[in-house]
Amino acid sequence: MQTTTLTRVAAALALAAGPAPAFAAGFQLLEQNASGIANAYAGSAAVAEDASTIFFNPAGMTALRERELSVGLAAVRPRFEFSDRGSTATGALGGDGGDAGSWAYLPNAYVSWALRPDLYVGVGLGAPFGLITEYDDNWVGAAHSVSFDIKTYNINPSIAWRINERVSVGGGLSWQRMEVEYERVAAVLPAPLPLSSTRAILDADSDAWGWNVGALITLSPATRLGLSYRSAIKHTLEGDLKVKGAAAGLSPALSSGKAKADVELPDTFILSAVHRLDERWELLGDISWTGWSKIDKVDIVRDSGPLSGVTVQTLDTDFRDTWRVALGAGYRLNAAWKLKAGLAWDQSPVKDRAHRLVSLPDNDRTWFAAGAQWMPGGGARVDLGLAYLYVPKTKIDNDQAALGRGRVTGEYDSSVWILGAQYSVAF
Repeated sequence: MQTTTLTRVAAALALAAGPAPAFAAGFQLLEQNASGIANAYAGSAAVAEDASTIFFNPAGMTALRERELSVGLAAVRPRFEFSDRGSTATGALGGDGGDAGSWAYLPNAYVSWALRPDLYVGVGLGAPFGLITEYDDNWVGAAHSVSFDIKTYNINPSIAWRINERVSVGGGLSWQRMEVEYERVAAVLPAPLPLSSTRAILDADSDAWGWNVGALITLSPATRLGLSYRSAIKHTLEGDLKVKGAAAGLSPALSSGKAKADVELPDTFILSAVHRLDERWELLGDISWTGWSKIDKVDIVRDSGPLSGVTVQTLDTDFRDTWRVALGAGYRLNAAWKLKAGLAWDQSPVKDRAHRLVSLPDNDRTWFAAGAQWMPGGGARVDLGLAYLYVPKTKIDNDQAALGRGRVTGEYDSSVWILGAQYSVAF
């Protein structure tokens, strides 16, 4: 399949997806298939039950039939409701901002095929990172953020080789596009026009390359181990910084122009296991690590005009590396149906309330998941999964008053629902 064709397909998937909120810790998106939702993504690098293994562990293609196709969709509804606890706003800004979450739809698609009995190739399309938070206009934290939207589109051609009956290895390249749109209040005019806000809007994008590798190890007929690593990807976002409103153009700092920002999306390591207890029961486990500390801060720098080279704003994230642990089970009800369930703990990269951003009110979360797989015959499988992500009360005390953006102090009440469906077929 030619790269131009893949790019068009990726763009079509991206348009179908719409806004992408963050569902795993940070703004990582685990929803790269729907078949893993019901197990809370336990065993993700070892299960290798459909072509979506291309993302989690490409070596898993050797466990599939000669040709397989998987297409899936996850519908996700996050909720981020802020309660003010003494914030100091800029100018006439006020209010809690409403629910900053909204529905999003994340499609993905994979195809794999065997060139020879022990050599497989495949390609996957998905969105491994994403975020959207959108508040009411002129809320108390509007000088920090009104909306923040991150999208990534990932094309991942891969190859896998079965070395022997016990060990397979695989690898792939990722072409990734990242798009960011960030809007905040840049200035509020004094009375008699206190609500005449001026907005700064960053609209930037980047293309970059990464890679991933994996191994699938069969310890016994009942037990399989998977290991995978996905590299960090360095993006240089370039685009426009637009200033709109009554104060636009009154000074170089309130003028439109070009801007850029460097972001290195984190690497991820996964260790997974699948063990079949008997003809009906199987257990799945997962431990993963994500290198979020690569994002210590993000400098937004002007790239044109008299202030070229000047940092407009710094997003002080100070992220830490994170761990995720997941356990799951499957029960073969009969020849056509398998029931699934899972539980996971997902650590947030946000260290404390002082470094929590209103654009990413993230916290540790616990996954509760269940679902089923239906096999109607003819090599086809249909997966349905439902997950609820419990997020404890999330405190924030982000003080940017010295920079003229006020102090946001309060608490978030957050949760996430995820519903996924996937169709897979061997042909």
